[in-house]
Amino acid sequence: MQKLTALILTFVLSGCVFPGVYKINVQQGNIVTDEELTQLTEGMPRSQVHAVMGTPLMLNPVDPSREYYVYTFQREGGDIQEQRIIVYYEEDQYAYYEAQLLEETPAY
Repeated sequence: MQKLTALILTFVLSGCVFPGVYKINVQQGNIVTDEELTQLTEGMPRSQVHAVMGTPLMLNPVDPSREYYVYTFQREGGDIQEQRIIVYYEEDQYAYYEAQLLEETPAY
């Protein structure tokens, strides 16, 4: 009886890594393209930046002069790829951005 219980428990616990289990692609965050980044011009109001790029994923409650656009993608349970864009404002108007972009956007 103990051997049967141990065998069943082994199959249940190894079910997530059992060969042939389908794993989906997981994508989260803001998909921002190069075309959207080129539309940004210095002096744009914050609302216009949001119209171009969408709502930022993270806001800094201590320093409202920065907004964070983060996108992560995981293909079939593999490594997580991450894209980060930080948008900087001066006096509530767009100043510049820093970007760490993926070579290709896997969502398309």
